[in-house]
Order: sequence, then structure tokens, then C-alpha cells
Amino acid sequence: MTDSSDIYKEFRQTMRRFARERVAPFAAIVDREQRPPIEAVTAGLQLGLPGLPYPEKFGGQAGDMHTQCIVVEEIAKVCATSSLTISTAWVTMAVVHFGTEAQQEAILPPIVRGESRPAWALTEPKAGSDLMSATTRATRTADGWVLNGTKRFSTNAGWADWYLILARTTEKHFGLFLVHRNDPGISFGAPERKMGMRGSQTADVMLDDCVVPESRLLGDPQCGGQYIAHELLRSRLALSAHAIGIAGGAFNEAVRYTTEREQFGKPISEFQMLRGMVADMAIRVEAGRAALYRAIESYEARDPAAKYHASIAKVLCSDTAMAVTTDAVQLHGGYGYLEDYPVERMMRDAKITQIWEGTNQIQRLLIAKAVYERVGED
Repeated sequence: MTDSSDIYKEFRQTMRRFARERVAPFAAIVDREQRPPIEAVTAGLQLGLPGLPYPEKFGGQAGDMHTQCIVVEEIAKVCATSSLTISTAWVTMAVVHFGTEAQQEAILPPIVRGESRPAWALTEPKAGSDLMSATTRATRTADGWVLNGTKRFSTNAGWADWYLILARTTEKHFGLFLVHRNDPGISFGAPERKMGMRGSQTADVMLDDCVVPESRLLGDPQCGGQYIAHELLRSRLALSAHAIGIAGGAFNEAVRYTTEREQFGKPISEFQMLRGMVADMAIRVEAGRAALYRAIESYEARDPAAKYHASIAKVLCSDTAMAVTTDAVQLHGGYGYLEDYPVERMMRDAKITQIWEGTNQIQRLLIAKAVYERVGED
């Protein structure tokens, strides 16, 4: 299911033009200055991108997962940082799924209008892929909750206004809390200096006797783990689109360069060995995209195997991003090592896609587990 309807095809063309005209001109600047992609965020607001997945009653567009992944993929082709920053506005879909009407009315319309920004804070210094080892604790009081702990590698930390915090409410259970940047007891670490995704601010979120009212608890105080698992499935699909977008962008740059670059009196695209590399890149990109949209189809059909397909998409798309960007640099020769060409940035940006949202090694364990659980069903 890859853009089978005319509506999806038309929307993809719109997003492709948007990425090329409104995002690409600032991609290198954002990376070099290591600052948020304000230009892309502002332009995206004109298209209503912050509100894309949210219900229309909050000012959103009620876009499905397929539509969301088109946005992420097309923008990531030219600027991975801008793609991530724009799609991070969607993490508060958890409020749509598990929040009260009062929480939804208070938090979602400003996000849709671009007046506030959300983020989530899940990973901890000793709890990465194993979120259930998190030690951040929420203690109930007469008026609400007190949160204590440190969250690591939080995208948009210090730049966002609202934070979804996963915190332990009992020895075996977790709650999901809405914390505002102005709440007493929340602070932020210095932005990390990273290999790639340099325009996306990443930092610690520190909670030191952070006091929040009861109204900031999302749903059941013992179901935060289940809520996050639900949201991570959606996020895993979006980040698979992000990875295959990076791969697609690097592939496009490689094809363009090898068509224009001449050696020995002819374009290097005519050399057989280079054509073999380009063919392998094309195969990887198409296979990754097929896995992604198969996973989206499974998710939207509420297929019990949706997690299995999402894990496959995450591994294949991110491994493809790393392999294709590496080959794109190689096809550029010495120029690929220079900041003058976007492929070196794409290669740096690609690496994180194999690490976040559950490393590819963890995803492979999940895939194998699902395979063996289905033995005898076919």
C-alpha cells in the first residue's frame, strides 16, 4: 500500500514541493548553527502540519498514519532535523487517546496552532531500550503528585513547553504525566553535542520535587506503561518513515551527482560498477518503503501483528538509511566528505535511526520472538 489512492499521491507531491522549496534551503544552515529549524516549523504551520493527526474539533486535520508518514518521509529527504522537529508536535496524540476532555481542551488547541510545543521524556541514564527499568518516581500527595528523577536524550528538551513524563507510581506500575516547563521543580541540562541531527535540541530533563496537580495525570496511574507502548508503535512507524526519507534523499543526491560528474570524458553514471551500487541502493530504498507501508496498513487495520511489522520496518528502514547514505558519500568521492554536499550530513543523521525507539538489536529480538510465537499457525 504505497500511495495507492490519488489523494495520497497528490498530497505527496505537495509535501515534496514544500520540502524542496521551504525546507531544503535552510537544512545546511540549521545543521551548521546547531539550532532549531525555525524556518521549516514556521512554514509547516502555514500548512497546518502541527495539527495534522489531531481531531478536527481541536483545529486539526485528522490525518491518518499514512498521511503522517508521507510528511515525515518527504521532509526527511532534504532535512532530517526539520522532519523530526515537525513530527514531534504529534507526541501529544497520547492526550487524544488517554486524556480527559479538560486535558484535551487545555493542551491540544495551542499545539495545533503552533503556540506551544510538546516533547516526551522516557529514556533514563540506566533505562534506554528497557523503559520498564525507569526509576523516575511519582509520589501521590493530597493535592496531586511529586515527581523525582532524570530523563535523558529528550528531543526538544528545554525548547518544548509540555513534557510527557513516564514515572513509576508503584513498584510494578507506571503513570504518564503532563509537566509544563514552568512547573516548579523541572529543569533542563545543557544541549548535547551530537554527531548528527544537530538542529534538534537534545538534553536531560531533571525533576527535583516537581509538583503537578492531579489533573496532570493522564488516565490510570497504573497504566502508563501500556499507554507508552501504544504510542511507541505509532512513533516507530513515523521514525521508520524518517529513516527511509533520509535514505531516499541520499539516493536522489547520488543519482544527481553521478549523472552530472564526468571522468574520462563521460558521466560516471555510465561506469558499470557505479551502476551496480546505484541499483543496490534503489533496491534497499524500495524494499524499506514497502516494509514501512505494509506496517502502516497493518496498524490502521488494527492487525494483532502490527508490532511485528513495525519492528521489521524500523530495522529495514534504518539499516537502509545507514547503508545508502554511506554509499552516497562513496559515490561522491572526496566531495562526499565535504560539508559543501548534503550527503555527509545525511550520513551523520542516519546513524541515530538505528539506535532510537528501541535499538535494531532489540527490534530483532522482538521480531524473532514473534516468529517463534507463530510457529504452527501457518
